[in-house]
Amino acid sequence: MIPSLNIVICVWVGTSFLALAVEAIGFNLKPFKIDLGGEIPRLKTLVNNSRLPAKALYSNVGQEKGIELDFLRELQTEWSTSFEWETQQAELNRVRHFTADIEGQSVHFVHKKSKDPDAIPIILIHGWPGSFHEFLPVIQPLTQSSTINGTSVSYHVVVPSLPGFLFSSPPPVNWTVDDTARIFNTLMTEVLGYTTYAVHGTDWGSVVAYSLYSSFNTTVRAGHFTFLPFLPPSPEDIATENITLSDAQKISEQRTIDFDATGNGYLIEQATKPNDIGLALYDSPVGQLAWIAGKTKLWSDPRAGTPPSVLNSTAILTSVTLYYLTDSFLSSVWIYAQNPTAIRTVYTKAPTDAPMLFSQFAYNVALWPEEYVAKVGNLVSYKVHDFGGHFAGLDNPPALIEDIRSMAEYFKR
Repeated sequence: MIPSLNIVICVWVGTSFLALAVEAIGFNLKPFKIDLGGEIPRLKTLVNNSRLPAKALYSNVGQEKGIELDFLRELQTEWSTSFEWETQQAELNRVRHFTADIEGQSVHFVHKKSKDPDAIPIILIHGWPGSFHEFLPVIQPLTQSSTINGTSVSYHVVVPSLPGFLFSSPPPVNWTVDDTARIFNTLMTEVLGYTTYAVHGTDWGSVVAYSLYSSFNTTVRAGHFTFLPFLPPSPEDIATENITLSDAQKISEQRTIDFDATGNGYLIEQATKPNDIGLALYDSPVGQLAWIAGKTKLWSDPRAGTPPSVLNSTAILTSVTLYYLTDSFLSSVWIYAQNPTAIRTVYTKAPTDAPMLFSQFAYNVALWPEEYVAKVGNLVSYKVHDFGGHFAGLDNPPALIEDIRSMAEYFKR
């Protein structure tokens, strides 16, 4: 790569100029706008013409065996009739999108700066089957000033799309989460010009965030997680260590048991035969809907869609529409095959003194007790929430916002 020059570009966005400190020559930073409306008529035709069984094959079979037919049919009907993509697309475009070329990868990201020049930069990293979309409810609030222990707190928020997801280009076949961490660190430091920053991660995003937290300890000065790249302890392990669980943690423990027993079939498929499921559903929007919506519902709070949750049918359909119209379902499932050993079995502490914070949402797919989280980082805060599941940014935005804001108290520039 040619030596890059750190300069300031003014980009016209809406009715104002946006000043960006960028490595303009080396990274081809450009504004980006989502414009997928032209594909909607074909999508609705495919959805409307997709046949589903007249009735369920077996009655009284719960969602642990996969998505329920009635739920899928309701989503299909809404998708082909009342779902308004233009409204959702306008909402997605309310935040500023960009692309940058880093190590041959086109990286899509949202960048929302706080009005406070002393705001803390933070990168929020999604997983599968999530996207930047799951963080939309928390972006604006995090940029706004709030008071923590008498100190004003706000964030400059960056939300990238993982390589191979939505508007980020598919990576090479041997690409790993550590490679993603490296280019995301470049995005934060060289492209956007931040010298230090905080990280937040969930699902695969937590694996990338932990890689950043562990390997880039001069730039990453705090980390918040709702998921860990370590195998959750078994109930036997927890009992052996005499760990006392709250009622919410007991729900999470049962979710761990259930996931291990009946919830990981998709994981094995995507880790071993990503092309099979990726190609089978490549041009089947209802197929992708069944594959994604079933897991979204199963991994969320049973109260999802009721306040404070905004994880409703519109959110699910928006997410699947993004996957389908960007042709990224196939490349997204490959992250499992490319990272077969990403979830570790041995708990080891990251070589950093940066503070680590963890939020356990009761209806997440697994439980990491405080005693286990403390084994892998400089744990300064562990919070348990009785409302919310795997997609906390949609399922309980206020709690996630509050927990991320609390990280500012420990952030070391």
